[in-house]
Amino acid sequence: MLTCDAFGIMPPVAKLTSEQAMYHFLSGYTAKVAGTERGLGEEPQATFSCCFGDPFMPLNPTIYSNMLGDRVRQHGVDCWLINTGWSGGTYGEGERMSIAHTRAIVDAVLSGHLKSVETVADPIFGLYMPVTCDGVPSEILQPRNTWKDSSAYDAQAQKLTLMLIENFKQLGDNVSNEILDADPKI
Repeated sequence: MLTCDAFGIMPPVAKLTSEQAMYHFLSGYTAKVAGTERGLGEEPQATFSCCFGDPFMPLNPTIYSNMLGDRVRQHGVDCWLINTGWSGGTYGEGERMSIAHTRAIVDAVLSGHLKSVETVADPIFGLYMPVTCDGVPSEILQPRNTWKDSSAYDAQAQKLTLMLIENFKQLGDNVSNEILDADPKI
């Protein structure tokens, strides 16, 4: 799954459990970026679209999420979240992910190289971040390390966490506890 995190919080790549994949699929978190969205100002805006295509989904989004989870488990699929957004700070402070780094990450995912790489769990999002990836400086693989002010990162991470949790409430009681357990922790 691809996301464009304008807050500089999500890692450039993270391995997801099937429940995390279902959670992020349902959340559909990304950002509208100038040049790709009509009528948008210069600054990116966070947006949520269930299944990354909410207007085109005729059924309840949890049906599609459950289908995704079933297929992931049935076929032993490795799920990855790739962030093409910002690193080292929010839009205006940090920098956009390098295309060369994103390409290296996609190549590592597709080749299966990242499957066996050591990971560390993010304490808030629970995402499993690789410690190394060929062609990508290891310091950018853990977003908190890229910020000059770690307390500013923590504040922005809490802001994004609250946005994700608030957005997820729209799904009501249709979501399993396993998926809800993949919610970020404040």
